[in-house]
Amino acid sequence: MMKTPLLSLLCVLTLMNALPRMSGQGAQAEPITYNTKTNLPYYDDAALKGAAEYQRNQCRMDIYYPGNRTAFPTVIWFHGGGLTGGKRRFPALKNEGCALVAVSYRLSPQGAFPCFLEDAAAATAWVVKNIASLGGDPAKVFISGHSAGGYLAAMVGMDARWLAPYGVSNQQLAGIIPVSAQVTTHFTVKKLRNDTGPQFRPLIDEYAPLYHASKDLPPICLIVGDRRIEFKSRVEENELLAVSLKNLGHSQVEFYEMGGLDHGAVSEGGMIILRKYIKRILGQREKNGASQNAAGEAP
Repeated sequence: MMKTPLLSLLCVLTLMNALPRMSGQGAQAEPITYNTKTNLPYYDDAALKGAAEYQRNQCRMDIYYPGNRTAFPTVIWFHGGGLTGGKRRFPALKNEGCALVAVSYRLSPQGAFPCFLEDAAAATAWVVKNIASLGGDPAKVFISGHSAGGYLAAMVGMDARWLAPYGVSNQQLAGIIPVSAQVTTHFTVKKLRNDTGPQFRPLIDEYAPLYHASKDLPPICLIVGDRRIEFKSRVEENELLAVSLKNLGHSQVEFYEMGGLDHGAVSEGGMIILRKYIKRILGQREKNGASQNAAGEAP
């Protein structure tokens, strides 16, 4: 288990500023410029035929992306709010050489369960299928989010059934990075499924990321705040998921508890780890690809 104490965060942040950006393209004479597309629907006209006005208005996303680079990575970001509130926003990763996708999804009770999971999957599939048209690499798509958004990221990334209707596999994702996510069944989901137990009584059914723990998943990075001041049980649940994944044979799982950060603060503080994690995963992939190519060329 890896933990980042609060006292080291400023040192890490200082070092990060000296690192190359996540685009993996090294130093560039020409500075990176960025474009933004806003309020894009991620359901097509056929899918929205006969849909309620709420779905038409709510199922939108904003995309921030490098305008003069190609093959850049993308971070899909789902906002928090307990699956009942919140608004889409970009994570604190601008000017890092990557694309950011901020997603709105239907909320309860305006939308019927499991609408938010369906929407998260639809938005993810849209990005995988369309980011290349903006210059991005569809093989470098990371799915992330904070709190309830982290729960959605974990569910879509770990349970293959949500992406399957779009002809997309969760194995196509470059990584899953939930930030302070509930990984037992979300407390709002429990209520919607008529569970009458207390909020902090854990339930692990098909709507729990823990239920889908497997060695055959993309790289996973679990980020949480300080267990003394985090959302109750949140750190311990994520720690259990990390241990479970490792015991099942998953070789690319990391867990970080960020000392001194509460449930809200880790939404931004976690970007320190997220940025370095993406860079490291892409670097490992390039290294492995180079090694395979060298082996293939050997006499």
